[in-house]
This record gives sequence, structure tokens and C-alpha cells, in this order.
Amino acid sequence: PLLTALREHLDAFVDIGLGYLSLERPSGTLSGGEAQRTKMIRHLGSSLTDVTYVFDEPTIGLHPHDIARMNTLLLQLRDKGNTVLVVEHKPEAIEVADHVVDLGPGAGPDGGAVVFQGTVAGLRASDTLTGRHLDDRAAVKTSVRTATGALAVRGASDHNLRGVDVDIPLGALVVVTGVAGSGKSSLIQGSVAGREGVVAIDQSSIRGSRRSNPATNTGLLDPIRKAFAKANGVKPALFSANSAGACPICNGAGAIFTELGFMETVATPCEECSGKGFQAAVLEYRLGGKDITEVLAMSVLQAEEFFSAGDARIPAAHKILTRLADVGLGYLSLGQPLTTLSGGERQRLKLATHMAEKGGVYVLDEPTTGLHLADVEQLLGLLDRLVDSGKSVIVIEHHQAVKAHADWIIDIGPGAGHDGGRIVFEGTPADLVAARSTLTGEHLAAYVGA
Repeated sequence: PLLTALREHLDAFVDIGLGYLSLERPSGTLSGGEAQRTKMIRHLGSSLTDVTYVFDEPTIGLHPHDIARMNTLLLQLRDKGNTVLVVEHKPEAIEVADHVVDLGPGAGPDGGAVVFQGTVAGLRASDTLTGRHLDDRAAVKTSVRTATGALAVRGASDHNLRGVDVDIPLGALVVVTGVAGSGKSSLIQGSVAGREGVVAIDQSSIRGSRRSNPATNTGLLDPIRKAFAKANGVKPALFSANSAGACPICNGAGAIFTELGFMETVATPCEECSGKGFQAAVLEYRLGGKDITEVLAMSVLQAEEFFSAGDARIPAAHKILTRLADVGLGYLSLGQPLTTLSGGERQRLKLATHMAEKGGVYVLDEPTTGLHLADVEQLLGLLDRLVDSGKSVIVIEHHQAVKAHADWIIDIGPGAGHDGGRIVFEGTPADLVAARSTLTGEHLAAYVGA
């Protein structure tokens, strides 16, 4: 029985495309896609039935080739007599569903309602945002930008790379792709990210407690506090709920947290400050007719307008807010605790923060993580604006729409682990589709309908 269980477990590794991993490999060296699938196998190998499994974006870090394998495993899990609930954005994963629940109609305060329930065919026919974008197929670019130079990488041999030599075009949108575990992050993070003038935005999640919010995380609160202090002739520290202006009863948290031992902590709104987190005296001070709590309750778009003109004009704050709106976070309120943000929101908040850094080359590792199909369009517009402003953008990505939109593609493979680590294609997306010589080329050709 032990051997049978072991064989099933190892078969699951092979089926999900991780047959190349050695068993003593340290977990910390796994790529995002490898770690995601290793975690899934623990459940997929289970012989339990009548269980409800919830997978939150299992396609993160997966190439379309790997997504097809993962779909097979999810269906096997269902066929054993289980309920499988998947939170997902990728059309390839939505396609295999028996029942779809679509939430919306928008994001943040504009969302929170079930806008559609039914089959995938019904979703297509519905007029919801997801339904309209489900069959979106980005066309391969007909004209691509001409490189203004090149970033030379010579003899890269991190992890599974086999002495890779490659010239990465500058002044263009370059997409580095390949199956999960092929060596994309090893090449870019190992040989490009540490160089001078390179701003690297990796996959790690932004850290943040319930005391952090978009205003504190992006540095937006600093110019706002200074403007409030200047307008009222007091010190800036009064306008921080984590400093001198904090309510003395709840220490600026806006709530009293009661620890109940082994049970969940209970939060009750602070009666002294009515959940605002500030001393009553601080709320007497105003800027442009609003107190600090009213400003923190504004959405990014409202604040962008508020700080653009009149008494409340703060150019430094307006610049940060414009970046937040550019990444599609116009609906977030400035004072919303970071603990309440979704993965896609955190990813974009990080992107907006790093865009302020001075550098000529931006490296983004899977920026579409957690993004809806409609948000990906907005992200592509943002990347185009970055390149058009004279920057070079290198994106490590699996998303088909991003690959189709690239000026230049570097495909690493042909497989994963020791079967990868080599450059299998360099050129334009049109050439990759025409050649169909790699797994990426085959999937991209099918996606664009070539």
C-alpha cells in the first residue's frame, strides 16, 4: 500500500509537469509556477471524496501548456466525487468549468454583486465585463519598435541555465517566456536585475499590516501631511494615525481588538473616535474644506481631482495618484487597510510605487498576476506609455495577450528544469507564430487564430 501511494504521488508530479524535479531540491529554489503546483499535488494525491476544494488562482506562474495539464487534474479531482471551486481569471481555466459565478459589475465599491451564474456558453452571451472579454484575442503586432541598443548577457549559468548568451533589445517591450521552470526568472533576475539603472519588480507580495494603507505604502501621505500642517500652522505628525494625531484609546487603529485566546480576535469600533483613528482636535484642521479623515476616505480618482487645483493643490501627491489611476486602482480608497486588498490590487500597488524609481530599464516579473482580462488591456497601455517615454521594459510573462503585444520575444526552454535553460527562440511575435517551433509558438498561434 505504501508503494502504491508513493507511485500515485509521483505520477501526480509527472502529470502536472514536474517530473524533472529532484526530490531533495530545496523549496526556496522553486519558481513561482513550480511552488504553486507542488502545493496543489498535496491535495490532488488525496483519496478523499465528497470534499470541497478551493483553489485561488492556481494558474499563477503557469505557461498555457502547463494550464492544460492542471485542468486535467482539476477534472480528475471532480470526477472522484469532489466539489472543486476555482477563483480564476485565465480564459483557458474558465473554459473547463461546469458552472460559472461572475462577480462585479466593477471593482471595489462598484463590485460585490453576482452579475451572472450559469454555463460558460451563457457567460459568453451575457453582457458582463468577463463575458465581453472572454473571447478577446489580441492580434500579433504588425509593426514593432526598432531597438535603440542592447543589453548583453554572457555565460548566464544560474540554476538550470546552460551558459546562456543573449542580447536583450533596449527601447522596446521585450517579453521573456517559456514553460514554468524553464529558467526565465533565473536569467533576468540573476543577470539583469542587479545592474545599474535597472528597476526590478519581482513576484513577492507587498508586506502590510492593518495599519498600512495605499496612502502610507506609496508615500502619498507625506506630502498630504505637510500640506495640512502648512495650511494650519501645526506639525505634520498630527495628521498620522500612527503618530502624534492618533486617538489615545485605540492608538489610531480605529478599533479595539480583543484577544480571545484560541478563538478569533474580535474587533469593535473605538467609541472615543467613532472608528476614525484620530483625536477630535486633529479633525478641526482642514485643507481645501476637508479634514484628514475625509481625505483618506476619498477614492484615488476623487483625490486626484481634489489635489489638482485650488487650495488643496499638491503636485507631489497628484503625481502619485496619477500613477495609481494608471495601473487601474482609481476605485481604491486612500485609507483602506492593505490587509483588505486582493492579490491583483497589491501587485498593481507595488507596480505604481516602483514606477517612481529612476531607471532606464524596468523588469517586471509576471505583472498580470491576479488581473482580470479587462485589466490586462490597461496594463498593456501602461507598458506602451513607459516604452514610448524612452524606457526599456522587460516582462517575464505567460499571458498570451502580453506576448502578442511584445516587440521582441525571448523564449526559454524547450522544457523545464534540466530540460530547459536554453534560448529556443528570439524574434518578433509574428515570427514565433509563423515558426511554431516551440511550445510557446504553438500555443500563441492557436490563441491568435493563425
